Amino acid sequence: MEHPTSADPYELARIYRHRFDDEDLDAKDVLWGTLCESFFQQYVGAGDTVLDLGAGSCEFVNNIRAGRKIAVDLNPDTAGHARDAEVLQTSSEDLSAVGDGSVDVVFTSNFFEHLPDKQSLLGTLAEARRVLKPGGRLVVLMPNLRYLGGRYWDYFDHHLPLTHLSLVEALELAGYDVERVVPRFLPYTVKGSRLPVRPELIRLYLRVPLAWRLLGRQMLVVARR
Repeated sequence: MEHPTSADPYELARIYRHRFDDEDLDAKDVLWGTLCESFFQQYVGAGDTVLDLGAGSCEFVNNIRAGRKIAVDLNPDTAGHARDAEVLQTSSEDLSAVGDGSVDVVFTSNFFEHLPDKQSLLGTLAEARRVLKPGGRLVVLMPNLRYLGGRYWDYFDHHLPLTHLSLVEALELAGYDVERVVPRFLPYTVKGSRLPVRPELIRLYLRVPLAWRLLGRQMLVVARR
């Protein structure tokens, strides 16, 4: 996950090398390969330009089909994970290397909670809106504090608590039109999961929204510029 400008990039690398071992990374790649194919591809056209904000280990941007892919993260390890994406090692509040109105979809997963405060979130949302084409989409997946309670703080680098309601309000303040809100979508994390990460189980979960309401701890919010 990418972090604000004040973060030390090499400290970020140290945190994530400690947090995710090779087995975790393999499980995340299986998860995201299935999520992209079975769900998130609906938001990204084959010829679209997609920007992955806080790309981390690049599971989303590596698995999504798009015409052009841009991965943004301060973590220097991100470049080593990207397969076919341009990597920008920069803050989410400074996307100056990306032109105005040049991106069809900005995607971000498990990133906003790492920002230091709400002003940083608004700055990030403003930059994402600037680079989006008119009518372009911002797709946000992140933990929903309303359904996690204290577990939200189990990770050392979580700073900004948000629910689906506060995120929607921030998006509207930043000038977006919110088109989809799923308060409960995916479980919190695959790390330490007692269930195997298998494509057939993930596809089954995605086909049964009742399971989302029982197990979902992350929200999905989709908004348009």
